[in-house]
Amino acid sequence: MTDTDPEILVIGAGPAGLTAATYLARFRRRVLVADGDEPRASWIPVSHNMPGFPEGITGDHILSRMREQAREYGAVIEGGRVEHLTRDGETFRAELNGRTFAVRAVLLATGVVDHHPDLPGVERAIQRSLVRICPICDGYEAVDKAVAVIGDNDKGVREAAFLRTYSDRVTLIHTGRPEALTDREALTRLGIALVETPIENVEIESDRVTALGWGGQFQTFDLVYSALGTSANASLAHGLNADVDEDGRLLVNLHQATSVPGLYAAGDVVRGLNQIAVATAEAAVAATDIHNRLRQADGLLV
Repeated sequence: MTDTDPEILVIGAGPAGLTAATYLARFRRRVLVADGDEPRASWIPVSHNMPGFPEGITGDHILSRMREQAREYGAVIEGGRVEHLTRDGETFRAELNGRTFAVRAVLLATGVVDHHPDLPGVERAIQRSLVRICPICDGYEAVDKAVAVIGDNDKGVREAAFLRTYSDRVTLIHTGRPEALTDREALTRLGIALVETPIENVEIESDRVTALGWGGQFQTFDLVYSALGTSANASLAHGLNADVDEDGRLLVNLHQATSVPGLYAAGDVVRGLNQIAVATAEAAVAATDIHNRLRQADGLLV
């Protein structure tokens, strides 16, 4: 490893990865960020719960400012997916864009993949806030609205119950097997309407989903939420036998370290709350511990 080779590889260029890159670069570490896929944050049309932006800010704007900040301090951001990651003694070997190199530590900020409802143009609808995926982020916008929650198990019940904080007009559209819905009593108790059927049609006018259709009938809603869950992008960690929870998310300690020495994780790929503020905080903790771990290895920590 030369003085120009990266010391630390950050995999993922969303809010967690870019925050870690800024911290590590400011710690005067040589850091390379592998920017593999469009970050989930880029889908945010306007975030109103991002600290410091009372007027709201788009996901693209958040990411562009974070990339600019990381590069300001010398972090290198390279497009491409890390195809292979192995541990070789005290280092990791990674393959990116056809070349293989060694690094002293790795931070996974690879996020999750959303399970979208089977609706026409659903990705574009999410980008336009017609279909929403995070009631914690934007449940406030559902105040006194007619809200539909699409689910296929009890996660739909929990999300519909959460949205009762904001509206008394919440409908759960259960598209899964009848037996997958076990908490029907909660729906009755909370006054949540239940429809059990696959969605067959969607009507969109201007900037809203105006109706969802099934069995030849349509029902009108102001907002539609998906509660179909996510899958963690943790295949690289699986190859290193890192510990995961029952949902496949990475288990980490209080310093964001996984069960594999030198491998850290932050953001949505880690068990916890899928929020930008949480992801950036986890990344700051991880980056600081990585720096101190390397200082200790170099005999510079007292």
